[in-house]
Amino acid sequence: MKFDLRIVRSVALLAAASLAVSAPASDKKNQAKAAPAQAVDSGSFGIFLKGARVATETFSIQQEANSSVIKSQLKQTAGSDPVSQKSDLEMTASGELIRYEWSQSSGGSLTVFPNNEFLLEKITTASSSKPAEQPFLMPSSSAILDNNFFVHREVLVWRYLAAACKPEGGALKCQQDPGDFGVLVPQDRTSMHVRMELVGKEKIAVRGTDRELMRLNLKGDDFDWALWVDEQDHFKLIRVAIPADNTEVVRD
Repeated sequence: MKFDLRIVRSVALLAAASLAVSAPASDKKNQAKAAPAQAVDSGSFGIFLKGARVATETFSIQQEANSSVIKSQLKQTAGSDPVSQKSDLEMTASGELIRYEWSQSSGGSLTVFPNNEFLLEKITTASSSKPAEQPFLMPSSSAILDNNFFVHREVLVWRYLAAACKPEGGALKCQQDPGDFGVLVPQDRTSMHVRMELVGKEKIAVRGTDRELMRLNLKGDDFDWALWVDEQDHFKLIRVAIPADNTEVVRD
């Protein structure tokens, strides 16, 4: 099954995608031409440190015929000279990187794109107009998990669920085996392996209201996050808890 952002949004779309994968190539080509751009998700996340809001991430996810575009802007709400950042991530329908771009208001930018069979990052600093280059021996199917952009975590959750879940008997059945992903963190100029695991349904308080959400754990060598998505609302990311940093992220 291909990784298509539309696939993971509902049981019906999962089933439709399964049929689409087995369709003749000519039919899929015609479907791609006819498919209009689709807004998959949009909104904002509040980022809270020790209970105080320190930043807001505004994002949108757009599904086009043959690609997905994830845009995000992060604005600090604390400090005398707040800095804003923005990112644009474009992927193919099968989840392979086309291009990633990041920049910040104080200067500096970077781009990541496939170069032959691997990835190449170009970094421009505020003090230099000539970009530095750093190659990564990673395939284009590697996930982007850049610093501060929680919408990238939502996309990784969907990628995991697209592989772990399938419609069965009118319900979505998910295997609870963990999934391992190679990811690139462009701002840190580093790569790593992370593990996503489905925990199950939990009742948690979100903005003072109890909600039953699906919990997943995201772990790396030096971090352990809890993420909750709403399976009744297209598996949208609702809350992230990062206990080690006293940080909570909540959808507005």
